[in-house]
Amino acid sequence: MIANLLLRVSIVLLIIGLTLGIVMGIRQDFTLAPAHAHLNLVGFVLMFAAGLYYRLVPAAAEGLVAKIQAGLHIVGAIVFPIGIAMVVSWGPAYEAAAIVGSLIVYAAVGLFAYIVYRTTAAPRAVSDPALAR
Repeated sequence: MIANLLLRVSIVLLIIGLTLGIVMGIRQDFTLAPAHAHLNLVGFVLMFAAGLYYRLVPAAAEGLVAKIQAGLHIVGAIVFPIGIAMVVSWGPAYEAAAIVGSLIVYAAVGLFAYIVYRTTAAPRAVSDPALAR
């Protein structure tokens, strides 16, 4: 089930993000703070919200688009913060990793927006007035 997958992966990414934050605090070196923030936001907050939506609206989780969206979100939530960490640690020569990760997340969010709009559309009016009662 897509909802469970997103909820579980988001919790793992939250634990990794929190661990990174604790390590930065212990070392008093906050160089990786942008990667930490994006890991927690994209990897936990957005992914957990998507998982909750899929749980609340089961029809949204049906079909190939939802599977692609979930897969892209998981990959992007990992690649994007790693790319940011690479740029911060080793310089702009590694910007491609952050850019690719951000575009993967963007595609996942775009698909999620499509899914939300598709599954929250107003019901069509009934053409037979007798059925509308």
